[in-house]
Amino acid sequence: MIKISNLHKSFGKKKVLTGVNLEIPTGETMCIIGKSGCGKSVLLKNIVGLLYPDQGTVMVDDHNIANLSYEELFSLRLKMGYVFQGSALFDSYNVYENIIIGLYEHGERDNEMMTEEALRVLSAVQLLPPLEERGSLEFEREWSILKDKNPSDLSGGMKKRVGVARALVGNPEYIFYDEPTTGLDPVTSEQIDQLIAHLSQHLNVTSLVITHDMFSVFRIANSIAMLNNGVVQFEGTAEDLKVSKDKDVMDFLERYMNE
Repeated sequence: MIKISNLHKSFGKKKVLTGVNLEIPTGETMCIIGKSGCGKSVLLKNIVGLLYPDQGTVMVDDHNIANLSYEELFSLRLKMGYVFQGSALFDSYNVYENIIIGLYEHGERDNEMMTEEALRVLSAVQLLPPLEERGSLEFEREWSILKDKNPSDLSGGMKKRVGVARALVGNPEYIFYDEPTTGLDPVTSEQIDQLIAHLSQHLNVTSLVITHDMFSVFRIANSIAMLNNGVVQFEGTAEDLKVSKDKDVMDFLERYMNE
């Protein structure tokens, strides 16, 4: 479980988070919404330890992120997968190299093991047939083609799937998605949403999704939290959000549902 208590974060005189309280239960998919600049990415960076609170606590698996040593934080991050906005694939690496780079940087040199992991995660994001079909002509043909592709050879949806596959390496317990459907057409966006929901249900991961895409929110979220003026303005289900009488919530929905 992730538990955030009275989280404050400022940059100089600019106060971004001014008392965020939030719990993300294990196995749940929570979407964080809010207008640009409201602190969604700052909140996420505090959770993964890229930033530290000025006040308050961020607890992950009963560990206070701010109190962890470098080694302890490094170990905890092995439980986390991060899907970057725009996928953030390395242009000079092929698909296989982009998938296994984290393993390699952590000292792994067993090529067979890294190949097995690449096959597993690429199958999980449906860029390869199910693993049960490994050894078939179709599976081996698709693998031989896919592994050597460069990011420039991939569509936007395929890039996003490779980014998700990379985040799945090592069987993380938490996956953090930063604007996963930005720049995608509506059909591809829906496919990525279906993938996020599928992974959450079948891998029992806890997912935190930062997004402006309200259509995605209504498709995938078990719960929703809206940031506004540095705090959580709303927390509840999609149905709760739709019937909210809070003026800020209503204004936000009207704006972002009509984009």
